Amino acid sequence: MKNRFYLLAVICLTAALNAVASDFTNQEPLKLSVPEIEPRLVTVDNANLRGSYTPTVTPTTFGDFSFFKTKTTPGVKPYKVMDDLSFVGIPLFAAGWAIKGDKAMFAQNNKSKKANTQLLTDFKTGIDDYTQYFGPMMTVGLKLAGVEGRSDWPRLLASAAMSYGIMAGFVNGIKYTAKEMRPDGSSANSWPSGHTATAFVGASLLHKEYGLTRSPWYSVAGYGVATATGVMRILNNRHWISDVMSGAGIGIMSTELGYALSDVLFKGKGLLRNNLELDSENPSFFSISMGLGLGSKDIDFDYEGLENKERYSEELYDLSEEDRVQFRAATVVDAEGAYFFNKYVGIGGRLRVRAMSAKSFGQYADITSEDNDAAWFFLVDNPFEKAHDLYEEQEPLDIDAVNKNGAAVTNMGGIVQSDHLTEFTASAGLYLNLPLNEHFSLGTKLLVGRSINQDLEIDGYAEGYVKDANYGMVITNNELTFLGINQPDGVKNADGTYKTYKEEWDYLNISADNSTSWGTGLSLTYRYKSNFSWRLFCDYDYTKKKYTMTVDPFYYLKSALGENLYSLVSNPKTADYYAILSPLVYKKEKKMNYFTIGMSFLVNF
Repeated sequence: MKNRFYLLAVICLTAALNAVASDFTNQEPLKLSVPEIEPRLVTVDNANLRGSYTPTVTPTTFGDFSFFKTKTTPGVKPYKVMDDLSFVGIPLFAAGWAIKGDKAMFAQNNKSKKANTQLLTDFKTGIDDYTQYFGPMMTVGLKLAGVEGRSDWPRLLASAAMSYGIMAGFVNGIKYTAKEMRPDGSSANSWPSGHTATAFVGASLLHKEYGLTRSPWYSVAGYGVATATGVMRILNNRHWISDVMSGAGIGIMSTELGYALSDVLFKGKGLLRNNLELDSENPSFFSISMGLGLGSKDIDFDYEGLENKERYSEELYDLSEEDRVQFRAATVVDAEGAYFFNKYVGIGGRLRVRAMSAKSFGQYADITSEDNDAAWFFLVDNPFEKAHDLYEEQEPLDIDAVNKNGAAVTNMGGIVQSDHLTEFTASAGLYLNLPLNEHFSLGTKLLVGRSINQDLEIDGYAEGYVKDANYGMVITNNELTFLGINQPDGVKNADGTYKTYKEEWDYLNISADNSTSWGTGLSLTYRYKSNFSWRLFCDYDYTKKKYTMTVDPFYYLKSALGENLYSLVSNPKTADYYAILSPLVYKKEKKMNYFTIGMSFLVNF
């Protein structure tokens, strides 16, 4: 039975296989077909994206080196000239022009032989020669790296070329017409600052290409470095604050005009990205500012503030009005930010640097004279006069005899280590905002903070031949009797040459204690893009400072005089002016009222 069942199963399976195989004997071989794929740009509908900007899907590349190939992204809105043009450079330029008369040239500096300046600062940095190109370097670097900005290469290069060309025409045309002398007296082409104008053209390029289309922090970086460039030009003693403010205005205006011309010439061609748009009306912001500081501009140290004044004659050491330490208008730079809970109220803080450059040190600035021996003989001659009175056979001091083997002072002058009294203030408090319409708003603030100061410092230098003299005197019952004194002469070295000295020391220092600062202000903000604004402001700050001025004009005598002669001029029995061999220390408590007018660049978030 089982055998029959197995036989039947085999017969059925064989028949089935033959039937299936016969079904495919007349079929064509299997062929695979590949559908055609056409690459194209498509839009992505994403309701979660903020604003009206619609990103496009583009092929990813390592870098963009197609310098002469025109590309245009479909759907990018062409720019309208008047809608995209900002006029903020005009008030900046006008502010610099208005204050450029606030200059007071120093007198001559004997050490540097400059005819226009007396005390040249030793602060020097070459960083500003490089930071002026930060904007274009960043823009080109991002472009080469394949980071898409506002324009393709032809449009970007044309916009940049026209911006720099307009800037160069304005700057050079004004420089060689106005002929303003630089603060260091090197040349008469100070106003406006070319470095600052170049830096702000570059910052505006970065702002236009990437700040407006990618991230506002590109703009913050560009304008921050440009502002630092302008400040360094002032600290380098190469420009006045008026030069820097006008240069910044020209740089911004030139870029605005360069891009406006590109918008007219290229229209919609060569545009790759739309501007970013924010729907929020919240006035929260971060800003960088440059301003002009007005208000308290002198510190009048007087006899009442002189330490140990019983040692000094009031007639000689009561400073007159001409001896005040006076300052020019201050350079002010801010970083400020605030978070608003609604349209009207917020909290925030401000970091402010205020640098007031000195334009007068009164009698203390005049540490050079036609006769550099004047100070030396002023001190040394006094004991000789007293010796002459007490010892009739004593001859008066003979200057020619003293100098026959080398002058006591061959060179003397001052080196400014810091000619700015710089104040750093960190403040925090309440910010208020009043919207006027879609673009304009008024603002105010109430701040409290802490103020610290960097010293103003001048070093003195003197060199010449060491002088000494032999003398004899007897003091009995507090009575002085001279036994004779010979004319000072040069001190010899072991090899027979005359000994020289060269001394450099802290000649003058003005410092201030830390203090509490109170601040307020009014501002007008123009929101020209959804996330960018420009602001004109006028701030008021108050602080009460305790200033100390230390003057040490005759420190060099410790090296210039031999042991015998120095003991004579420093002895109160023989030298009426012995006290001034020690440093003079004046103290002054002063209420400082500061006003600052300026302009801010804001990023709204």
